[in-house]
Amino acid sequence: MASHEGTETVPQFDSAAFLKTLTERPGVYRMMNANGDIMYVGKASNLKNRLSSYFQKSIDSPKTRAMVAQIVNVQTTVTGNNAEALLLECNLIKEHRPRYNVVLRDDKSYPFIYISTEDEFPRLAYQRGARRRKGKYIGPFPSAGAVKRSMSLVQKLFKVRQCEDSYFNNRSRPCLQHQIKRCTAPCVGKVSPEDYRHDVEMSVKVLEGKSQVVVNDLAKRMEDASAALNFERAAKYRDQIGSLKAVSDMGNAMKEGGDVDYVAAAVSGGQCCVQVFYIRNGMNLGNKAFYPASPGDTSSAEILNAFITQFYLEHELPKEIILSEPVEDAELLTAVFAERVGHAVPIVHRVRGDRAKLQALTLTNANVSLQARLASRSGMAARLEAVRTLVGLEDSPGRMECFDISHTMGEATVASCVVFNAEGPNTSEYRRFNITDITPGDDYAAMKQALMRRYSRRLKEGLDLPDILFIDGGKGQVSMALDVMNELQINTVEVVGVSKGPDRRPGDETLLLCGQERDVQLRGDSAALLLVQQIRDEAHRFAITGHRGKRAKKRQKSVLEDIRGLGPKRRKQLLTHFGGLHRLQKAGVEDIAAVPGFSEALANKVYDELHPTQGLKRSS
Repeated sequence: MASHEGTETVPQFDSAAFLKTLTERPGVYRMMNANGDIMYVGKASNLKNRLSSYFQKSIDSPKTRAMVAQIVNVQTTVTGNNAEALLLECNLIKEHRPRYNVVLRDDKSYPFIYISTEDEFPRLAYQRGARRRKGKYIGPFPSAGAVKRSMSLVQKLFKVRQCEDSYFNNRSRPCLQHQIKRCTAPCVGKVSPEDYRHDVEMSVKVLEGKSQVVVNDLAKRMEDASAALNFERAAKYRDQIGSLKAVSDMGNAMKEGGDVDYVAAAVSGGQCCVQVFYIRNGMNLGNKAFYPASPGDTSSAEILNAFITQFYLEHELPKEIILSEPVEDAELLTAVFAERVGHAVPIVHRVRGDRAKLQALTLTNANVSLQARLASRSGMAARLEAVRTLVGLEDSPGRMECFDISHTMGEATVASCVVFNAEGPNTSEYRRFNITDITPGDDYAAMKQALMRRYSRRLKEGLDLPDILFIDGGKGQVSMALDVMNELQINTVEVVGVSKGPDRRPGDETLLLCGQERDVQLRGDSAALLLVQQIRDEAHRFAITGHRGKRAKKRQKSVLEDIRGLGPKRRKQLLTHFGGLHRLQKAGVEDIAAVPGFSEALANKVYDELHPTQGLKRSS
């Protein structure tokens, strides 16, 4: 008789009994598995009818069949209407990120251009986050790059200042921006308030897509200046008109006005991409690609439907949304959006003329971006497989970590840890360690401290350990890493050293494979070496960036601040007496002791701090 001791049986879900309890009112449902995890969140105008469809004898979708087989519980929430169900569904998806839902990961705020219209001489500035200051905001823009390009354009055309107020208010002569003809220098009165205000107004109109209005205004001003025989001013207006027309000819302005978002979705290889083109006041502000998490057999229409629900309930709405194909909830979303902004926001997919061309261009960009991402993932997969073969792992490495040490002659030592997974760098898991209480310049002690701190904590908290640990260094650093692994009783991590060649040229690295007790020098075009170089270089970059920041911060601090018994008043008295730190460093103990209020013991402390090597000699 077979024994079942020690096995767990998954409780069977009684769908027939459950369906008898359901209402026909609208609401939201949550499907749970045996672990209590929410697998899927959905909404329905009729809960009974919608949930009944999941428990039929034949289900076409493999994704749905797999999900239903795991259900052990379904929770429902009845809502007042379909709009409430839509909002609740969106919030629950955002909170729980269920496996079988399309989940948009987009937590970033979008940038604007800010014009400080309350100032006598307003400035243009990049703005991201809360918009609390008084003034005008133009946007949102899809990226910081789009903002910078737009600001650079209007700065060339109208020379409106972009400097901080603190800088502007303390100028006594024009800055470099005026010399390179990017600012009219209002800070020192090189332009009248009236002319400057006009330049600001023209800048705003260009940013809002009203280029033709600006051209007409400039043309009239050019004629007036010519009539008044002010040919220099007329030439200025002529050049501005020419630049504006050149921009229009390059296609930065759309033929039709309005605030419209073009949204298209592409699906391939189990991945999806949503592309959004942002048109504001007829100007194309640029585009952005999103890669929502989704189950494998989700259609592009389902992706679009989920995207516009989650995205536009969190971000500013345009006046119209044009999709690459129809979606199920278009009518409901239109009503919800209208209630939110106080006017209709049509969601359409049938358009003509230039709108159809831009609609097709959006879909093309979605497909191109997705293929590039898939190619990148394919390349990463090939590199991972090459590393797996090289190191001798049974499975492809799911997590790799690399450590590097950075310091300047032992000063401000920092250790970096970067993390790579199957998709590449996992920057949210990068860590830096400020190294303390070691002999300055002792890289072995620094590496040991960083590794001990990293992996003792991960063991304590039950967090994942890497499959491969790369150490940027030779046999000494690798030996130190192995000692730490042994001390912590970690035997599941493969340690690989990355030793630079004699001339430190890329491609000359030697890999120290500890698990196989051998050294390997790969060809420069090896897929495994390319990945190892990428990980090693990222660890080096991350370490040196942290070191430079720490060093700069430390060097802003006076060495006198570390001397016990030497407070702010005495430090000031000392520096005043000698006329600065440079002369104090040349003073002897007797000279320091001669300062009023300084004992010989305190003078010795100061001298030893300023001359550490001589202090060691005297003490010995």
